[in-house]
Amino acid sequence: MRNQQATKLLFEMSRSGRRAHHLPALPTTAESATSLLPADQLADAPPPLPELAEGDVVRHFVNLSTLNMSVDTHFYPLGSCTMKYNPKRNERMASLPGLVDVHPLQSDRSIPGVLQMLYELQQMLGEIAGLPGVSLQPAAGAHGELTALFVAAAYFAERGETERTVVLTADSAHGTNPASAQIAGFSTRTVKSGANGLVDVEDLKSKLDDKTAVFMLTNPNTLGLFDSQVQEIADLVHSAGGLIYLDGANMNAILGITRPGDFGADLMHFNPHKTFSGPHGGGGPGAGPICVRDFLADYLPGPVVEKDGDEYRCVTPTKSIGRVRSFFGNVGVLARAYIYIRTYGKEGLRRVSEDALLGANYLLSKVRHILDVPHGDRCMHEFVASATRLRKEKHLSAMDLAKRLLDYGFHAPTVYFPLVVDEAVMVEPTETESKETLDAFAEALFRITEETGDTIELAPHSTVISRPDDVAAARKPILRWNSEES
Repeated sequence: MRNQQATKLLFEMSRSGRRAHHLPALPTTAESATSLLPADQLADAPPPLPELAEGDVVRHFVNLSTLNMSVDTHFYPLGSCTMKYNPKRNERMASLPGLVDVHPLQSDRSIPGVLQMLYELQQMLGEIAGLPGVSLQPAAGAHGELTALFVAAAYFAERGETERTVVLTADSAHGTNPASAQIAGFSTRTVKSGANGLVDVEDLKSKLDDKTAVFMLTNPNTLGLFDSQVQEIADLVHSAGGLIYLDGANMNAILGITRPGDFGADLMHFNPHKTFSGPHGGGGPGAGPICVRDFLADYLPGPVVEKDGDEYRCVTPTKSIGRVRSFFGNVGVLARAYIYIRTYGKEGLRRVSEDALLGANYLLSKVRHILDVPHGDRCMHEFVASATRLRKEKHLSAMDLAKRLLDYGFHAPTVYFPLVVDEAVMVEPTETESKETLDAFAEALFRITEETGDTIELAPHSTVISRPDDVAAARKPILRWNSEES
């Protein structure tokens, strides 16, 4: 039964005279808060806030929290987005006073511990990437790739290669790739995938010329496949005078196994919320550090941290593109990444990737008889299945699967992405899920394929909202309660 009480708005529960807390009366002296504000900016009456007892408020928000799915409460196989468990020790350590009480305008000398942490994180990310130049400033993965393209643009501009105005992107790439290229002032051309799901090298060759600035490559790619042609691809792009940008979205598949710098990448970004378990989603702060080859390091946004003897100081690279974020970006997220890397160490990070690969391939083997998997019997950290056959034979779409899985207690995988797979169902179990969880998920998929009628078409049945009009919700969102419309 749906929990209607939990979904009532606080305004609807309000009863005149109820209080959760009694605030002291405002001072009436000349120094009162009201005397410091322009009279025409003061309200004539208090805002119509709901009147509730503390118990009602607490119960309301606790009940609301039980309606959410999260990595703390459910299996969350969201392909491409790597929704893995966030270790609680990271949260505790990132909340230490020496981090949360620091003011961004403090002098370098007054925050040596924070600067040491950031410096060591720069060094560790550079080593993991095989690319020594590191900036921690970008505020998210997409912001990181945009920043890297600004770095590339500055590099070509200084060399006088102003004709290099084209960025190549793969047809299976994240949508942010062409968007970032456009914002950075480049035009884009799409490189097709071959039948094997990898870059069509012949198509790439046909699109390389003296206008090519960057080829944006995701490896492992969005289909969960490692492109074994990557060295050939890098050689072709470099021979044409261009740079290789690696979308680091899937770095959690290759930690400690291989490095982008070693297979030809010149620039890349990390997603700490994917690779290093920072909090993900909810519209909160993020981070998207970038790593570049040494000849590009002078163009990085500043500040970066340098070590001078036993001291750490902030500097701006000599040819810097300028700031892309205030101060050092979101240090709390960077702190969690630092703690995660220090906790696992070199061998531990490799084990993370090996376990992610093991889990994905095990789940792939369990669902192959339920869903077609167009691109091979093996994958990296994720795989893309297709519900095309189910739609033809049982009128069961990828969206139907996604909605019904909620009733079984699983968040849905990513559906309808990447666009190169019809009726795509993109699954990433991550390294933190048990065999029992993966078995239960596969069993749920099987049971759903045996269901018919309203059971499928009206799913989910256990949630407060079933199948909203997603397009209308995006284009005409209702963001506030109106008593006249309730």
